[in-house]
Amino acid sequence: MTSELVVDVQPKEISIALLEDKNLVEFQREGRNLSFSVGNMYLARVKKLMPGLNACFVDVGFERDAFLHYLDLGPQFHSYQKYIKQVLSDRKKLFPISRASVLPDIEKDGSISNVLQVGQEVIVQIVKEPISTKGPRLTCELSFAGRYLVLIPFNDKVSVSQKIKSGEERARLKQLLQSIKPKNFGVIVRTVAEGKRVAELDAELKILLKHWEESITRVQKSSKLPQLVYEETSRTVALLRDLFSPSFTNIYVNDESVFHEVKDYVSLIAPEQADIVKLYKGQLPIFDNFAITKQIKSSFGKTISYKNGAYLIIEHTEALHVVDVNSGNRSKANNGQEANALDVNLGAADELARQLRLRDMGGIIVVDFIDMSLAENRQKLYERMCHNMQKDRAKHNILPLSKFGLMQITRQRVRPAMDVNTAETCPTCFGKGTIKPSILFTDTLESKIDYLVNKLGIKKFKLHIHPYVAAYVNQGLVSLKRQWQLKYGFGVKIIPSQKLALLQYEFYDMKGEEIDMKEEVEMK
Repeated sequence: MTSELVVDVQPKEISIALLEDKNLVEFQREGRNLSFSVGNMYLARVKKLMPGLNACFVDVGFERDAFLHYLDLGPQFHSYQKYIKQVLSDRKKLFPISRASVLPDIEKDGSISNVLQVGQEVIVQIVKEPISTKGPRLTCELSFAGRYLVLIPFNDKVSVSQKIKSGEERARLKQLLQSIKPKNFGVIVRTVAEGKRVAELDAELKILLKHWEESITRVQKSSKLPQLVYEETSRTVALLRDLFSPSFTNIYVNDESVFHEVKDYVSLIAPEQADIVKLYKGQLPIFDNFAITKQIKSSFGKTISYKNGAYLIIEHTEALHVVDVNSGNRSKANNGQEANALDVNLGAADELARQLRLRDMGGIIVVDFIDMSLAENRQKLYERMCHNMQKDRAKHNILPLSKFGLMQITRQRVRPAMDVNTAETCPTCFGKGTIKPSILFTDTLESKIDYLVNKLGIKKFKLHIHPYVAAYVNQGLVSLKRQWQLKYGFGVKIIPSQKLALLQYEFYDMKGEEIDMKEEVEMK
């Protein structure tokens, strides 16, 4: 299996697509003014205690206050609090953590009121994004995640991933980390550290320790609360850190600054693979070039077709996701209804596993498969679903089919489910139902070009139009495109874009900024 990462950087947002054997399996889209907040650490103040929930609300600067439960304070909370007081007491000289005293663990069944007070300063880390009406979820057990290791202050243990099966390798890694880790720090060794040399692990440990030192220095110098003391790496790099594997063949980026950021990171974690990071300079939009736009439009929405006319219907509610499997208009198998139902269900299991990753669906997922009477077929379906979900990085649990033919899946929810609206608003009638004659569309485009060149003085720009319209504009020896270039200059570039509707158009300057030339015309 080959994996490719394609990063589309636009002025207002960044989109990241992960392809496995050219099939889209993960998709993230974020506004450039928004940061991916999971992993961020804040020095914040307790705003409100909720003894009934054994929790409190903390102001970390979001629209809604963040939620911190007593069980998320961590056993070493008292040690943290004492250390923070020592750091804040001297704003000039940083108190080293190696000299910090480790206090007894907090009680497992204690009360939040006995540990925290309103107005108290705490260092917290975001573990779950704000979702729907809920604010972020917090923890006081801080951790700095790297590719091979996770560094945990005030925890003296070395833990090795359960996925490393070799007892000899587990013992080697444990002994190795015990010898190089500093006092008052714990380490979790991740699965990808298997077989790595001490130099590689030591280099990453030093980077993580530097993150801790920078964070605690910001705590020491904080002048107002809440104060961001550690920011998780950019979304692209964070995704790379968790996903990167030797099977990666290419990473394409269409922005030079993000390209250098990604290249630097890959050079750090896998120097021999630094050359797989490539800067995309093509004229076509990067997602169109790699056939991602088409996959996005066919993979999101309520109804998903997947095999010989069969389809899934995916509904999202506040509490759970509901998936219905339908055989559609496919012809029945020659050997009867049972074989047909099994074939449709196995195809649905393949597509559903992809959809869960693609949409990042979390919480409870209930799937209504087509009824099957044979127990062995139900077992086959369960095993197929478990096998497909092995590639999923999110924690999940799958139950066998119930007697009603329902499969229940729980999947870790860290951020809101990705939802891409695939319906296209009519760009010409704006919902009125009547449009100008489509044969005059090219005349409209020419008038816009004329206005740009002769009125606004913009000589170089790109006109993005639907591929069908672009084919019409480019046809013939003396095409419309050539006529426009002869009349208005060769700075006029025509770019076919699959994301646009048939009679939609967008103008961009040479820096990639959109020039707003749209107008809504009142139809008579």
